[in-house]
Amino acid sequence: MSEEAATVAHIDLALVDDCLERFFAVSSARAERYGRPSEELWRVLRKASMGGKRFRPRMVLTAYAGLGGSDAHAAAHVGAAYELLHTALVVHDDVIDRDWSRRGQPNVAGSFRDTGTTDGLPLPTAEHRGMSAAVIAGDLALAAAPRFIEAAGVTGERRARLLELLDEAVFASAAGEMTDVDLALGVMPTVDEVLRMERAKTSVYSFEAPLQSGAVLAGAAEPVVTALGAFGREIGIAYQIVDDLLGVFGDEGTTGKSVLGDLREGKRTMLIAHAATTDCWPEIAPYLGDPDLTEERAAELRANLVSCGARAAAESRIAEHASLARAELAGLPYDLADRLEALVTELVERVR
Repeated sequence: MSEEAATVAHIDLALVDDCLERFFAVSSARAERYGRPSEELWRVLRKASMGGKRFRPRMVLTAYAGLGGSDAHAAAHVGAAYELLHTALVVHDDVIDRDWSRRGQPNVAGSFRDTGTTDGLPLPTAEHRGMSAAVIAGDLALAAAPRFIEAAGVTGERRARLLELLDEAVFASAAGEMTDVDLALGVMPTVDEVLRMERAKTSVYSFEAPLQSGAVLAGAAEPVVTALGAFGREIGIAYQIVDDLLGVFGDEGTTGKSVLGDLREGKRTMLIAHAATTDCWPEIAPYLGDPDLTEERAAELRANLVSCGARAAAESRIAEHASLARAELAGLPYDLADRLEALVTELVERVR
């Protein structure tokens, strides 16, 4: 990306932050009419939305700018819709996973649990308060996301298409989340079942819909919108496999993510689904999902995941889906294709 393009992207992402700040300022002022619990809810939800990489708005803006879009106001609002959707889904995901923290800090549920215990509530009651608050906060963020599309100032068919894409992102993510819950409870899924789940749960709202929304906002022809959806699907799947690899083999200092969490949880990733089909499985299965898994035992599990071919299989699928994503760039305008080629390299290189 040129220096000029990078500067424009930076300004546009700052505008996304401005949109969100105004939204939370107005919502916090409204909350004052309803008392302290509502004020606290909006304060904690606002905090949960801060500090992210603004990855989904970046997808919107990349497609929009790469197709010649110039209305920064409209693009920032569409990007903000996907950022608020991301906040909602993360808050709800933490409830489903019964997590009380995210990246080492109390999440929404953890914040309300902690203030409850500070106020003298017994722990089970405080935990119920925390989970309840997180459900409500996630609902508020989810309900508000379409309002940013409405505020973008787009009318007619274009507005309807943007709302349709956002709705499909929510629909797919809910389907993927429910599938994820069931996969964790049943027999070991296949590799393809895991990847279909991850695509629905994360890839649609993180890559496919934001990229297509940027194209629709720019007035792109339908073949371009379709190609961006296909590109987003393939790079999104590659991204999720990389994420799962980093969850086991990554550097915590770089990723900010524990390399014990997925193993202790027994998370059904492509790595684990592949390992379950190999002769190494009896050496892996007894320790997977152990909440007290030690670093020494985790090192043995990692070695087994390498020796059984799970890591190599994951890396091969990353390369396969990255190649399929690149194939979709052929029919796109050069400037956009160049930006997306750089994105593929950036996302795939995270695992090296």
